Amino acid sequence: MPDLTPRLVAFDLDDTLAPSKTAIDPRIGDLLIALAERVEVAIISGGQLAQFRSQVVERLPAASADLLSHMHLLPTCGTQYYLLTPAGIETVYAHSLTDDEKTRALAAVEEEARRLGLWASETWGDILEDRGSQITFSALGQKAPLDAKKAWDPTGEKKNTLREAVAARIPDLEVRSGGSTSIDITHRGIDKAYGMNQLADATGISLDDMLFVGDRLDPDGNDYPVLAMGVECHAVEGWEDTAEYLEALIPTLPVR
Repeated sequence: MPDLTPRLVAFDLDDTLAPSKTAIDPRIGDLLIALAERVEVAIISGGQLAQFRSQVVERLPAASADLLSHMHLLPTCGTQYYLLTPAGIETVYAHSLTDDEKTRALAAVEEEARRLGLWASETWGDILEDRGSQITFSALGQKAPLDAKKAWDPTGEKKNTLREAVAARIPDLEVRSGGSTSIDITHRGIDKAYGMNQLADATGISLDDMLFVGDRLDPDGNDYPVLAMGVECHAVEGWEDTAEYLEALIPTLPVR
């Protein structure tokens, strides 16, 4: 259990709340609602809003509008921020890349992937995706099955090599490792620590009163910036770990 009693608990999405690009298990849905009865709940991921909607929002059990209002959605590492309201998903802000930044990012990642022999000829969906505030490269396509994604780069070497090559091409933009087969490109300074700071500003809750749960808290992982900024973190290896942790944590938190 954490040393603090958090007022906000934030989660990574893929491989923390659900397998990559997959809907949450009903067990996680129930736990997220039980958690929202006690604290603010946030999800921060490199994924786009459509993934949050299909993986989480549409899979939550029935709950009151007041309860859902305590859930914060931060796609593309916090460059977009949404709240759940009775009228649906409400935009707090969305900071998009310019057309020029998108063009240069798309060119750099495709050209470097081809040069390094990492541009697949047969994929499950698009390799490149414009998420507005983020360009994402998915080596095997956006809809690749989990087994194929896990087998593509088990050590992370391919992804890290590509990330470094792309970063050298577009030094004015941020290039980070995303999921198991992905590279994310955003404005500089954009990572999950940015998203946590946005949450602090929006909610008035100090970072010292927040807890983050993620599966990639290693120094090369996209959850690591949250750990590096000093937020209390808990590492998991999959959604089952997260569920077990929440089942132990939730009873220790007072109902609001």
